[in-house]
Amino acid sequence: MATEPTVRLTVAQATIRFLAAQNVERDGERNRFFAGCFGIFGHGNVAGLGQALLQEELTDPATLPYVPGRNEQAMVHSAVGYARMKDRLQTWAVTSSIGPGASNMVTGAALATINRIPVLLLPADTFATRVSAPVLQELERPDSGDVTVNDAFRPVSRYFDRVWRPEQLPAALLGAMCVLTDPADTGAVTIAMPQDVQAEAFDWPESLFAQRVWHIRRPVPGRPEIEGAAGIVASAKRPLIVAGGGVIYSGATGALARFCERTGIPVGQSQAGKGALPYDHPQSVGAVGSTGTTAANALAAGADVIIGIGTRYSDFTTASRTAFANPDVRFVNINVAAQDAVKHSGLSIIADAREAIEALDAELPGYTVATDYRDEAARLARGWDDTVAAAYRIDDDSAGLNQNQVIGLANTLSEPQDVIVCAAGSMPGDLHKLWRTRDPKGYHVEYGYSCMGYEVAGGLGAKMACPDRDVFVMVGDGSYLMMATELVTAVQEGVKLIVVLVQNHGFASIGSLSESLGSQRFGTAYRYRTGDGRLGGAKLPVDLAANAASLGAEVIRVATAAEFTDAVKLAKANDTTTVIHVETDPTVSAPSSESWWDVPVSEVSELDSTRAARQTYVQHKAAQRSYLRPAEGAS
Repeated sequence: MATEPTVRLTVAQATIRFLAAQNVERDGERNRFFAGCFGIFGHGNVAGLGQALLQEELTDPATLPYVPGRNEQAMVHSAVGYARMKDRLQTWAVTSSIGPGASNMVTGAALATINRIPVLLLPADTFATRVSAPVLQELERPDSGDVTVNDAFRPVSRYFDRVWRPEQLPAALLGAMCVLTDPADTGAVTIAMPQDVQAEAFDWPESLFAQRVWHIRRPVPGRPEIEGAAGIVASAKRPLIVAGGGVIYSGATGALARFCERTGIPVGQSQAGKGALPYDHPQSVGAVGSTGTTAANALAAGADVIIGIGTRYSDFTTASRTAFANPDVRFVNINVAAQDAVKHSGLSIIADAREAIEALDAELPGYTVATDYRDEAARLARGWDDTVAAAYRIDDDSAGLNQNQVIGLANTLSEPQDVIVCAAGSMPGDLHKLWRTRDPKGYHVEYGYSCMGYEVAGGLGAKMACPDRDVFVMVGDGSYLMMATELVTAVQEGVKLIVVLVQNHGFASIGSLSESLGSQRFGTAYRYRTGDGRLGGAKLPVDLAANAASLGAEVIRVATAAEFTDAVKLAKANDTTTVIHVETDPTVSAPSSESWWDVPVSEVSELDSTRAARQTYVQHKAAQRSYLRPAEGAS
């Protein structure tokens, strides 16, 4: 019997060679799956994966480029930003050292998994042999000898493995790729690599490193489900589509536009689904839910059928289960993930968004909504657009700016194909309401985890994925202070970002929320401590513009609309990362969505403000619904 040829490599070298040979294909378009590897080296990976990446770079720098980051969590965010812009068809590997380097990545792993974005994490681990235990940065436990900090990745990873022996590597890598390329069950994939095993040599079959193509499947809907869904929609007088991120990842925006144009069904959009239709599309009624438009929320309140496409129905999308108020509302849920398709006891269509929309459209050849319903949706959408225009309006170019006006200026001065990136604070909600999205990939707000610090790092990944677009990173001072480190990486890699840094001297979003809950903005402002021990003194003299300049970015300080306009024009003309620093008034809010978000208020309190907030909370709780009813199609 012939013996398969082998090649002798270390575990780390074999890992890198395998990653470089992985490709994906969807709809006949093929590309390399791993664009490169982000990393920070320490004693746990410098001689293993570090040596392997060096060897690969010396052979061919373009095969699996290595980019050193500044913060382990931020590197995962950059990989996520890249993969999201690539519709999950390409991503990065991320490696860190043992101990704190590895555990720093746990937050990034949770973000990737919650948002269903593929990213491969390769944290170093302690010695498999334990010959030198306890090693530097090892978690030494008296109750377990095989637990390391990397076990913290298990609950936040979609797939986890640890390679204790070289023989285990092929199965771990193939298992990882199965999850990374699954349209429904993807997320963070973690392969923990003990530092001694990384450097261990083994005779690998050459076939392990052959070019491999993973075909991204498009699950087609079942015939009974489509017929059932068509029956429900055909009976609807006031249907509403809720478009989620699955519409965009599937490339289903064209199919959605054709379906809603023909039927007249209005479309509301979740945070991840914003951009599924252009803001001025005749059937677009904008954002839906707690941070939605009054147009979408008014239609949601009276809708008799909700068609959820590629949405996981987060509490913001459903306004904590108060948005869909019609007592007889029914749900049709289209999703590749069964977990999301079964929500709200709706009729479940477990299928690719594009395939399901086209099948449903074909099953409803004569269906359209009534003219008066079309007219109502259009009137409501125009009304909200007028509200946005009023929020954007600047009557005095020499006056100071509020956050709504900053968003309006950035929106107006950006090109349709440009990308807006945000994640946390008050801006994601304001952007969801106010940003006029013109391109399916023009809106990039991470709101599954809403992770402070994502903005600059995610923007870096987004720009690396689409170098022909300008990427506007919108970040408040609170989130900027969490993680501005990747400005250094952007400068290092020659990646141009336009960072709009809004300075409002505290946590504007939580300050506003605190006030609405009767907690009087306590602990949400950056202030000196007063003589009586309270944090109510003067503003802290924090100079974030100087900080950004010290990290290598070009910085422009602005205070007025005229200065902001000139700064954006200069930033777009620049070929380097530019930070536009602007102070705003955190007490000026965006227009109300006339919606609600469930954040519990103290049931008893000595404070009048809290007692009043509790009464309001109880009133809203009364409107919450479980949507528990016999599932459509159940006997």
